[in-house]
Amino acid sequence: MDLLALADFTLVARHGGFGKAARAAHRPKATLSRRVGELEAALDLRLFERGRRDLKLTEEGRALFERAGALLTELEETASAIASGSEQVRGRLRISAPLLFSQTAMGRLAAEFARAYPEVRLEVTTEDRPVDMIEEGYDLVIRVDPAPDETLVGRPFLHDRLVVIAAPDLPKMPGKRIPALVRGSDASRSWTAVTPTGPMEIEVEPALRLSSLVMIRDAVRAGAGVARLPLSLVLGDIAAGRLVSWGDVGGSDIALWALYPSRRLLNARVSAFLDHLRRAFPRAAPEELAAYLDA
Repeated sequence: MDLLALADFTLVARHGGFGKAARAAHRPKATLSRRVGELEAALDLRLFERGRRDLKLTEEGRALFERAGALLTELEETASAIASGSEQVRGRLRISAPLLFSQTAMGRLAAEFARAYPEVRLEVTTEDRPVDMIEEGYDLVIRVDPAPDETLVGRPFLHDRLVVIAAPDLPKMPGKRIPALVRGSDASRSWTAVTPTGPMEIEVEPALRLSSLVMIRDAVRAGAGVARLPLSLVLGDIAAGRLVSWGDVGGSDIALWALYPSRRLLNARVSAFLDHLRRAFPRAAPEELAAYLDA
C-alpha cells in the first residue's frame, strides 16, 4: 500500500474535503484528489461518497481512517525521535478516567507524571460513560471492569472489592429493614455480607439515592444508613474508627483497566503512563489506592 496516498487520504478525511485539506496542507487540490482515487483503485473500495457540495466517508473509509490515522501519527513520531536521536517522551497525552478514581488518585498521579515527563502535555477528562477512543481522540482510557471490545487492548492495574459499611453506632437490627444509601436506580432489598463466621443477610430500605460514591461515604459517616462501597474508599475511615465493616460483598471483585487502541506501535506516551501506573500500584491492591486518599 502506498503510504503517501494513505497519508493524503487521512488528511482529506480529517479536514472533511479536498479543498479544505489542500488549503491546510498548501497542496494542490487536484493532487490530493488523484492520490485518493489511486488508493481507492488499489484497494478496490470507495472511501468517500462524493456529493455536489460535501464529501462523506463511506463505512469502509471510516474504518480505514480510524486505524490509519493513529498508525501514521505513531510512524511520524517514531521517525522524528530516531532522526533527532532523542528518546525523550513528548507530545500530547489524552486520558479518560472514571469519576471516583479521578477524585481519589488522578490528581496526584498526573502531577507525578508531569514532573517525570515535562515534555508531555497531559489532558485528563473525568467521565464514567464509555467513550469512543478513536472518534474522540483519546490515547488511553481507564475503566472499571470494561466489557470486551475487539478494538481495544489493555491490562488491569488495580483491584478492589465492595464492603458493607456503616457508622459504628448504627445497630444491625436483625429482622428489621435498615436504611440504605444507594447509587442510581439500585432497588435491591436484601444484601449479603460475608463475615468470618459466615454469610449475613441484611434487609435494607433505600433511604438516599446519590450519584457519587464519595457522597455516599460522607452520608454513611453522618449515620444515615449502610452502604456498599469500595474498600479502598473506606479503609482510612475503618482504621480511624469512623466507620465499621459488616463484611465483604461476595463476588464483588473490581478491576481497573487501562485500555488503548492497538498493540502495534504503542504510543511512547501511553507506554510511559502504563509504567507510571505499575510503579504507583505495584501490588495492584486496594490498600495502595487508599493511601492516595490519606496522603
